[in-house]
Amino acid sequence: MLYILRLAMLGLYFLVASAINFVICFARPFNPDNSRLCGWMYSAPALRLLGLTVRLETEGMLAQPNPFVIVANHQSNWDLFVLGCSVPRRTVSLGKKSLKWIPFFGQIYWLAGNILIDRGNAFKAKQAMLKTTDVMQHQDTSIWVFAEGTRNLGRGLLPFKKGAFQMAINAGVPIIPLCCSNYKRSMNLNRWHSGTIVIHTLPPIATTGMTLDDMPALMERCRTQMATCLDTLDAQLV
Repeated sequence: MLYILRLAMLGLYFLVASAINFVICFARPFNPDNSRLCGWMYSAPALRLLGLTVRLETEGMLAQPNPFVIVANHQSNWDLFVLGCSVPRRTVSLGKKSLKWIPFFGQIYWLAGNILIDRGNAFKAKQAMLKTTDVMQHQDTSIWVFAEGTRNLGRGLLPFKKGAFQMAINAGVPIIPLCCSNYKRSMNLNRWHSGTIVIHTLPPIATTGMTLDDMPALMERCRTQMATCLDTLDAQLV
């Protein structure tokens, strides 16, 4: 019963938050700080409705000057509510073009200044990747990427895609791994306190002087660090 009530309340709140976020984005379209404000609006009240406690251990990321590339694990669609509160200033994300057509959320996502990639068109995808380099180098803006490319559904890290690492090397900016503990298996919305989630960022990984030949080793280093961190976070919560 509590689960159904929470989903109903969350659905109503999503519509309210979307209306507020649309006003924010319409007032200053494509501003790179829109994502932080919209993420907080979707996330912070929703976490209370869901009975979730999120512990942010992101001080290192917040102290890091822009620009940088955030590489995060992607568990499910709940990430909107779980991770929205952790978006730092002047940070946009990389998403597939089809997100633009999701009612309410898609239009806000686009107006918030996030970068949309058409994965089915190699030329347009390449142009979008070039745009991210320009955004980071000349607009004091960081990029958030789910390097797995899809939801892992709480089954551990999937293989990483190259895009985030190629962007970081081309722009010469550091990578900040962001790890969210496994809530997909532990969250129980039928309990009054439905779970505790930890979001932890690791020290920046410098890419200065790297070339694309260094990318496989960089990807493996980042993934190994994140996998170890996630195991530690999950063990702490158990």
